[in-house]
Amino acid sequence: MRYVHIMLLAGSLFGWFGCKGEVGPSAPPPIPEVQVAEVTAQTIPDEPEFIGEAEASSVVEIRPQVTGIIKHRFFSEGRDVKQGDRLYEIDPVPFKAAYESAKGRAAQAEARLVQAKQNLARVKPLLVEDAVSQKDVDDAVAEDLAAKAALETAKGDLVKAKFDLDNTMIVAPVDGLIERTRYYQGRLVTAQTDLLTVIHQVDPMYVIVSAPESFLLKRRRDTLSKRIQHPGIYRLTGTIIFVDRTTYPHDGVLDFADIGLRAETGSRQARVVFPNPDRVLLPGQFVTVRFHGVSKPNAILIPQRAVQQGPKGAVVFVVNPSDHVEIRDVKATDWFGDQWLIEDGLRAGERVVVDGFQRVAPGVQVKPTVVAAVPRETPSSPSGANGEDTTK
Repeated sequence: MRYVHIMLLAGSLFGWFGCKGEVGPSAPPPIPEVQVAEVTAQTIPDEPEFIGEAEASSVVEIRPQVTGIIKHRFFSEGRDVKQGDRLYEIDPVPFKAAYESAKGRAAQAEARLVQAKQNLARVKPLLVEDAVSQKDVDDAVAEDLAAKAALETAKGDLVKAKFDLDNTMIVAPVDGLIERTRYYQGRLVTAQTDLLTVIHQVDPMYVIVSAPESFLLKRRRDTLSKRIQHPGIYRLTGTIIFVDRTTYPHDGVLDFADIGLRAETGSRQARVVFPNPDRVLLPGQFVTVRFHGVSKPNAILIPQRAVQQGPKGAVVFVVNPSDHVEIRDVKATDWFGDQWLIEDGLRAGERVVVDGFQRVAPGVQVKPTVVAAVPRETPSSPSGANGEDTTK
């Protein structure tokens, strides 16, 4: 009996220790869930920004056409003037006298010509009747010719006198902003020599920008390889952005580009014309010009958060068709709103991870959830431009 109890106790202990030593199969870890965005190709505007300097579209120097004493100044310095507005008056008295004298000489020359014609008409018939000599006729012909020449000279003097008298009143040849005057009432000024003042025509206004040679070469390569679609240099337009990042309401048109590079800077200058009806733009003002017209077809844009920084540069996590993760080096060039432009490393139709990076690693299988594409913002400017893009 005692033996039976010992055997039962031994069997119970053996069974208990035997059960404790067995390990069942463990449950597999759950497949991590990640959010992905599908890569699509699209056409986007290529809108670089440049620093430019505003300058007047025309700078007109006001100089006297006659020598004399300034009698009046009619304008307020630093203000707007309109074409035809009076600016200065040079004392007209001596010029009025010269004009009247020229008129009198012209009248005398005209009377002399009339008399010479009458004399010639009288002597010609008398020569046939031998009532006058050939010399008398020759003298009458010479007098007629001399009277004609004298009349032409008198008329020329009259035109000059009228020109001088008219130019005693100096008027604005263009609309614009007028500088301070260099001469005041009572000063003697010399014709075509002394600079009285300067008018700056500020409507329209020019903005001058420069494109470096390195960009021009890349732009040409991209155009030839059809990586960009360029409408032609003189079809480009521009928008001004001020230092406070506000936008000028009027767009401009590129209307001129240097035919070559400037040796001192290695860049090519271009000129953009902007309307300036409210005088917002001023000569010497520095602004940013954003160019429009060039587009980039088949561009790959992905959310910024999809791009990570790897040891060699930008990388993304790609979910392949079997839902396994691959790490991919990419070339992220420009920043468009909240998206990166990827120039190399991705193809349309691929899926990139945008959320859940802490749960993925190369080769790991994931459960992807495609997030809805956010409408692309119209890019204010690619952040990678840095003033290295322009008109060609």
